[in-house]
Amino acid sequence: MTLLALRMIFSLPAFLWVGLRASRNAPPLAGRDWAAVLVLGLLGYYGASILDFLGLQYITAGLERLILFTYPTLTLLLGSLFYGHRIGRREWIAVTLCYVGIAAAFAHDLNLSATASAVWLGGGFVFGSSLSYAFYLTGSGPMLAKVGVARFTALAMLVSTAATLAHFLVTEPLSSLDQPLPIYGYALAMAVLSTVLPVFAQAASMRRIGSGRSALIGTVGPLITIFLGWWWLDEAISAWQLLGAGLVVAGVIVVSRPSPTAANSSS
Repeated sequence: MTLLALRMIFSLPAFLWVGLRASRNAPPLAGRDWAAVLVLGLLGYYGASILDFLGLQYITAGLERLILFTYPTLTLLLGSLFYGHRIGRREWIAVTLCYVGIAAAFAHDLNLSATASAVWLGGGFVFGSSLSYAFYLTGSGPMLAKVGVARFTALAMLVSTAATLAHFLVTEPLSSLDQPLPIYGYALAMAVLSTVLPVFAQAASMRRIGSGRSALIGTVGPLITIFLGWWWLDEAISAWQLLGAGLVVAGVIVVSRPSPTAANSSS
């Protein structure tokens, strides 16, 4: 909670600045829009993060990442359920490639020594995190079109920040914010590189290609983590991980290619 609070504290000025700037000449939001911002803000970077960290207390990081990255499939299914988005054959092929790849990449990390009850409990928390984030991505699509990318993203992240800091104040003493200087440096880097820049980039992506495709392309994230761990942390990289990386990249290429209809219309 302390690291999460520091991350959001350092992110707060950016979200405040963007939110105020984007709202300056924009029409006021209706009550329904404010309710959507509140709910989606709670589901997104607050609810998903809290549930994920709770799950990590009971299961390995490898199993956690395997469960967590079910969110692209959940996003596609929720989009089909609530908005009637059609899931085409190419998307199903991409889903299959990505998830077989993720399973292969983390197969060697799965630790079966934990008790069954702990695995079920931790897995339930992490799946709840994945579902929470999928609801956030699905609901964000219409709001991005209605409110605007910068304005909606900033407002939703301000809700997530407020909820995270409130949770911290209830569960942790203020003295826990007193950390060595390198910790502040790491938290600042997380705020800029892992929070502010990605959330706006992802919102812009969803506005252009939809939440389902954006989520599928995001599955390349855990594979990038494997290579960064090998490069920076000297972690071993296995044949299973290389196989998984290849399958995920293939899935991303499949879903990212323009459809024949779009290609013909643009030519």
